[in-house]
Amino acid sequence: MQQNNINPTRRIWCAVPVYNNKGTVREVVRECRSMLENVVVVDDGRTDADLSGLLSGIDIKIIRHEKNLGKGRAILTASRYIEEQGGAYMITIDADGQHIPVDINKFIPLLDDKAPGIIIGSRNFDTENVPPKSRFGRKFANFWLHVETGVHIDDCQSGFRAYPVKYLNRMKFRGSHYDFEAEVLARAVWAGLSLKTVNIDVVYPEPEKRVSSFRPFLDNLRLTHTHAMLIGSRLIPFRHKQLVERPKTDFRLLRHPGKFLMMLLKENATPAGLAFSAAVGVFLAVLPLMFLHTFLILYVAARLNLNKIVAVNVQHLCMPPFVPALCIEIGFFIRNGQWLTNISYETVFTQFGDRLLEWLLGSLIIAPLGAVLIALITYFSAALIKRQVAANS
Repeated sequence: MQQNNINPTRRIWCAVPVYNNKGTVREVVRECRSMLENVVVVDDGRTDADLSGLLSGIDIKIIRHEKNLGKGRAILTASRYIEEQGGAYMITIDADGQHIPVDINKFIPLLDDKAPGIIIGSRNFDTENVPPKSRFGRKFANFWLHVETGVHIDDCQSGFRAYPVKYLNRMKFRGSHYDFEAEVLARAVWAGLSLKTVNIDVVYPEPEKRVSSFRPFLDNLRLTHTHAMLIGSRLIPFRHKQLVERPKTDFRLLRHPGKFLMMLLKENATPAGLAFSAAVGVFLAVLPLMFLHTFLILYVAARLNLNKIVAVNVQHLCMPPFVPALCIEIGFFIRNGQWLTNISYETVFTQFGDRLLEWLLGSLIIAPLGAVLIALITYFSAALIKRQVAANS
């Protein structure tokens, strides 16, 4: 680890956010304290036990929230306290016993003052009792992080992480629960920090013994809102505040058209990435954007790190006359309760004002339906091709 003239044991802290984990928290904290000199436990409004009593005899700092504010808020409370104490890095670990504290040693060599970033523990899922929803959630979260930042990591849902507190405390967040852990990675990349991963082991108890504070409906709703907010922020054509200077973009690849084309073809070329690229292309192509389709599709694809070739070319499926005519028919029916029986070139262009409104109304139905349909076709086609290529290699 790159160090200043400060005792490294004072610069690295372990933070344990706790909410109703009385069965596992003492052992987790005890092991963390054996790994690091400085450990702070944030009692996030627990109701199941007296945390001070549970952790008596262990030399740690306990900070209490009088009510449950969420895991994200607990992490930020710890981060601010650690910086006040002169700490530079915070390694967070869950209190439910899922993580193995000895893996803290894997994070320490990657802490670097010259290349500040967040280090995420990539969980080894080749173990027993891994819930199917965790496998799906991991892939789902990885996909959205790539869309929002262009960065791909193996496991952006892991709570075993190392943060540089100086930068974390200068960023603003809206999420305060599990959604914080998705938001912080996107905002960190936008601020110029790097994301690194380190392989860690994980322990999942049998389903009947598993204790989790994750509330599927409410927390998934929060995550959906967070990703929608991040996508919206990403589409705004303004540069986000930089905390770390980024390397300048290298445009030398433009001198080699063949290599540049191959880069574009491989861009976000997973089945999910291609499907989302196609969906965005179709959705925008159906809307009556009047000669701006290609420009807007390219802009959105670039901002969301999509496959630009797929997104731009799929719009040809929506070229006149069929799709606009279909939208106008549906829009006319919405306005008048009957179908437009005489639709022609003259009907459309001599009554362009009315037809444009009907085109817009119809496109609001056809665009999402077409986007979903083309996304499904693209996803399963790409997945099939990928399997065939893997089988033949």
